Amino acid sequence: MDAMPTLHPDACFDADWLALRAPADRAARAPALEARAAAWLRARRGTGPLRLIDLGTGSGANPCHLAPRLPGPQSWTLLDHDPRLLEQAGRRCATLRDADGCAVAVHTRCLDLGEPGADMLAACDLVCASALLDLMSAEWLEGLAQACARAKCALLVTLSVDGSWRFLDGAREAGEAPWTVPEDPEDRFVRNAFNDHQRRDKGLGAALGPDAAPALARALAARSFEVQCEPSPWRLDLARTQHAALAGALIDGWRDAAVAQCPEAADRIRAWHRRRRSACETGAGGAGGTPRSGMLEVGHVDLFATPSATPSAA
Repeated sequence: MDAMPTLHPDACFDADWLALRAPADRAARAPALEARAAAWLRARRGTGPLRLIDLGTGSGANPCHLAPRLPGPQSWTLLDHDPRLLEQAGRRCATLRDADGCAVAVHTRCLDLGEPGADMLAACDLVCASALLDLMSAEWLEGLAQACARAKCALLVTLSVDGSWRFLDGAREAGEAPWTVPEDPEDRFVRNAFNDHQRRDKGLGAALGPDAAPALARALAARSFEVQCEPSPWRLDLARTQHAALAGALIDGWRDAAVAQCPEAADRIRAWHRRRRSACETGAGGAGGTPRSGMLEVGHVDLFATPSATPSAA
C-alpha cells in the first residue's frame, strides 16, 4: 500500500477551482492532437485493454474528456497525491465509456508523483496529464521522458501554461474577433512577477512554470520521440458571466502570487488588481455601470509525443 503523500500547499487545488476552470479547459484543447492519440492507440491495440495513466488527475476531468474520444477497450489508472480529489475522480469516472461505447475500467492510486519511475508507468500505452507540468522541475521532466522511453508509451499532455496572457479590447459581434490594445506596462510587470513565482519549488524541486512544456518536448526529442505541439489558449469573453468569474479568479491569483514574489511592489500590484478586476464584475456591466467588453486570453500548449518505432500490438 502506498504511503500517504505529503501535500505541498502550492501543489494543492480545491474542487471549486477545478470546476470553475473546466469549461474553459474543454474549449481550449487541441482536437488534432487528440485525434492523433486515438489513431496511435488504434495501431497499438491488441487483445487486452489499452492501458492509460492520468498523472495528477485531480477531480478526474482529463479522463472524463478523453475516454469517449479514444478507442477501447480502456483501463485507466488515475494518480494523484490528494486523496479527497482522487475519491471524487473515481466516482466521476466510474461510468465512463470509450469511443466504441464500451465501459471503461478505472483504478485510482494515491501517490506522491515525486519520481515517475518505471513501476509507475509499467505496461502503459498512453500517459496523460492536464495542467500539471508547470509544477514540475527539470529533473522530474527528464525522469518522465526517460520512463516513457523505457515503457515505449506515448504521451498526451494538455493545458500547460506558456507564461503569456493578454487583455483584448473591444465588444465582439458574432464572428468578429476582438482587437488588441498596446500592452499595458502594469500587465507586463504583474505577469513577469507571477511567472517568477511559478518557478518556485512546489515540493519537487524548482518548478519550470511556463518553461515546462518546451523542456519536456526537448527531453522527449532527445530520446527519439516524435513530438507535436499545438496552442490551446483560454479565450475568456468578459461579457459572459461564467468567463468573467474565471477571469476574476485568475486576476486574484495573479495578484496574490505577484505580491508574494515582489512584496515591495504590493501597492502597485493591488492598484493594478483593482483596475483589472473591475472589468470582471458579475451582473449587467462592470464598475460604474460600464458594459463589460473584450476578452482575456491565457496561453496554454498541448503536446503529443510517440516513440520513434512503429507501435506494435500491446
